[in-house]
Amino acid sequence: MARGYVIAQIKVTDPVSYPAYVKKVQPTIEAFGGRFLVRGGRSQSHEGTPPGDRNVVIEFPSYEAASDWYHSDIYSEAKAMRMAASTSVQTIVEGVA
Repeated sequence: MARGYVIAQIKVTDPVSYPAYVKKVQPTIEAFGGRFLVRGGRSQSHEGTPPGDRNVVIEFPSYEAASDWYHSDIYSEAKAMRMAASTSVQTIVEGVA
């Protein structure tokens, strides 16, 4: 079965509030078998301007698990915190089998 990935490009607009989201999100990801592969760090963009300067990649056991996490009740509070403290593009993709 192919794994699922959440790829996020984030622009933090409220650096005071954003760390509270970072603390809250980890247990929600783990509840769906996910783990961070990329969480910020150095990056360089080519061929266009990304919507944010913070890149995140989260791996899940499957595409369905990634989608279920994103739409879950346990992530909804953390998601609202992220949305209040940043703008972003969140993309769920299926990996190669």
